[in-house]
This record gives sequence, C-alpha cells and structure tokens, in this order.
Amino acid sequence: MTTPHTSQQRAALALQFSKAPSPAKLYHALRRHGSAEQLIQHPSELKPLIASSHWPALAEFIDRGESSALAQRALATLNSVAELQGQLVVLGSDDYPQLLARAHDAPAILYVRGNVNALHIPAIALVGARHCTAQGSENAERFAAELAAGGFCIVSGLAAGIDGRAHLGALRGNGTTVAVMATGLDQVYPARHRKLAEDILANEGALITELPLGSKPLRAHFPQRNRIISGLSLGVLVVEAKVKSGSLITARTAANQDREVFAIPGSIHNPVVKGCHQLIKNGAKLVECTDDIMEELGGMLALKQRELDLNQATPNNPPDCSEEQTQILQALAHDAKNLDQLAASTGLNIDQLMIEVLNLELAGVVAQTDGQIERIF
Repeated sequence: MTTPHTSQQRAALALQFSKAPSPAKLYHALRRHGSAEQLIQHPSELKPLIASSHWPALAEFIDRGESSALAQRALATLNSVAELQGQLVVLGSDDYPQLLARAHDAPAILYVRGNVNALHIPAIALVGARHCTAQGSENAERFAAELAAGGFCIVSGLAAGIDGRAHLGALRGNGTTVAVMATGLDQVYPARHRKLAEDILANEGALITELPLGSKPLRAHFPQRNRIISGLSLGVLVVEAKVKSGSLITARTAANQDREVFAIPGSIHNPVVKGCHQLIKNGAKLVECTDDIMEELGGMLALKQRELDLNQATPNNPPDCSEEQTQILQALAHDAKNLDQLAASTGLNIDQLMIEVLNLELAGVVAQTDGQIERIF
C-alpha cells in the first residue's frame, strides 16, 4: 500500500494544482521521466506544458520545496484524503492499476477510497442509460451479478440507471465493484447513491476519481471520467444507450484503448437501445448472455490472473546472469524503465546497459517497447 505523504505524491499534486497540461501530454511527460518528482526537476521541459499564469506557483514549489504554498496545499490535501480514509495513488507507483497505466491519457493521480487492490482485479465495465427501461435495469443487474461471480470486478460510474444497477448486481453476486466518480472523493453524486457507495466500500470495493477534493459534478467531468472506466477494464458492455450518449463515448474510448466492446440488442422500436445497435453495426460483439462475454474474455482473465500472480511474487533471476544483468533485472522487478532510468537505478553507463539489455532481450527475459524496457521472465 502506498505510504502516505510521499514526495512523489506532493509533486503530483503540485502539478495538478498548477493547472497541469492535458492528461495525454502530462502522461507522456511522466512516462519519459518516471515520476512527477523527477519531472519537476526538468523545468525547461515542464514550463511549456503549464499555463504561463500558473507557472510562478510551480516555480516556487521547485525552488522552495516544502515551504512553498503549493507544497502546503498538497500536504493539506493529503491530510484531508487521509481523514476520508482514502489515499492518493500516483502514476508510476506500485498501487497504480497496470491496465489503466497503459492508456495514452491515464490520469497522473487517482484519489481512492476503499480497497486499492480492487483496481488490480480483472475488470469489465458496464455502462448505459440513466433513464433506462425495466428490462435494461434487470439486464444490468443480472449480467453484473453473473460476471462478478465469475471472477471479474465490475466497473461503472455510480450514476443513476444502468450504472447503479451494475454496482448492485456485482454486490448481489458477492463480487467486487469499483465506482469511477465525476466528483471529488468527498462527494457522492447522485446523492441518493450514498448508501450504494457505502455498500461498495463495505464489500471490499473502491470509489475512485482523478478530480481534486471539492470538485462538483460538472457536465464536462462525465465524459472525462469515461476513459478511466474503460481504461480499468478488459472490455466494456453497453446495456442500453441512445445514439448520442455518454455510454457511446465510453465505448469509443474503449475501442481506442484496444479494449473489447460488447452491446446488448433490443427492440428496433426502442430509442434507448439504438446506440447499442449502432455499436453492433460498427463491430461491437452482440451479447445475449454472459457466456458470450466469457468466451471472448475468459482467456484474458486467465492471463491477467497469471500476470497478477507474477507481479505479487518477487521474480527469480534466470540462471547464468552476470552481476550487471542481475542489477538490471532487480531494477525492472515491478516497473518498466527507459535507459536513463536504468542508468540511475543501477549505476551502469548507457553503452554497457545497451549491451546487457540486448543480451537479456535475446534470452527472452526482457522486452523493449517505445523505449521502455520491461521484464517478462
């Protein structure tokens, strides 16, 4: 579990409070440098990403550190999150969900209440209309209950209608569910779902958001949070949706993130399912029962579970490793790194690293993707 009040958390909050750039730009900057703490040590790269009117506050944080106004605000926020029995999970930390971390616009910060381990369980998102039919409501609860009983975490948005019934179904199936909120962690919207939110927490689930404490349920927050719903999940099931709806935004985001998209069909005369029909026309898998989803994702569930088991264990080094290769593998035990980060971790020079990494890659122990080196043995 992430240790409260780390310098990495304060640095990430400083970026958020200083009106950091778009999630996509910030994501790529963080991936280059490994953490918010390391990123702020490169002002020449950071300054163009921050609005000019907000740069002085961040510059003060960089110069004065803990005595700056941003550092004090970050500390106050961390204390407030702790009072809610929550925590701050930062991109690059072990607690950050790995599947979401691969999305190109993953949030730099997640505010989490509840069981942070729920973010690492193989998940399926269920989304749909707020004003749903009785049949849609029943489908959402039944599919969620069966999928939860089958080992999947159910992810949804805590909204009225399909979202709420999906969370209820997961609880009925004695499973785990994660609610991605369009508000700050200190609020629940709609208010009538406060009891549902408490039930989610009481059953080892989690409430998460990227929004700071005090954030209201503004219209712009809902499509923004949809990428997190799909990013956490192996696939997205759309239960009911109109042609122009937030659920279709989630489905499009899922497709862009290389997630599976599923849709339940309905009557051609029902406007609330026309969005599902459009998705099916565009390649989403038509589902009539949970077996249709399990056939598609069952193998991925097994692979994800194996990945989780491997990540929870300390990897053993393969035989015949040199001392330098052992250092590299220890540095790659949990997170991918680029050559500069490996050099900082191991003390080896870049030329030597390139040779040793190539040898490890030929041995099938590591893999390189877009400059990131990842342990696969």
